[in-house]
Amino acid sequence: QVQFVESGGGLVQAGGSLRLSCVVSRSTFNIDVAWHRQAPGKQRDFVAAIYTGGATNYADSVKGRFTISRDNAKSTVYLQMNSLTPEDTAVYYCQTLLRGTYYRGQGTQVTVSS
Repeated sequence: QVQFVESGGGLVQAGGSLRLSCVVSRSTFNIDVAWHRQAPGKQRDFVAAIYTGGATNYADSVKGRFTISRDNAKSTVYLQMNSLTPEDTAVYYCQTLLRGTYYRGQGTQVTVSS
């Protein structure tokens, strides 16, 4: 079983930056972790992922603006978000798939004002 605690969300003006943190209840060394987001009235969308080998993947909408990273010593995954736009407003979740089960945190709200 895996638990996540996300933090770092808040209200920011367009063009600003935020760094989200996701503390994981187990070692992040050997699991893939992804960030997803869900805006009001919309489906949950993939944002970025970091894999056990260190490779990363991003949604086209955030490439060049967001950076996912992890600190295995702290069992924490980060999402650095720059050049934010109102379209980035959503609840951001950490997620992983482990032994056929999806685990997701409670999310952290990001609101970008124009």
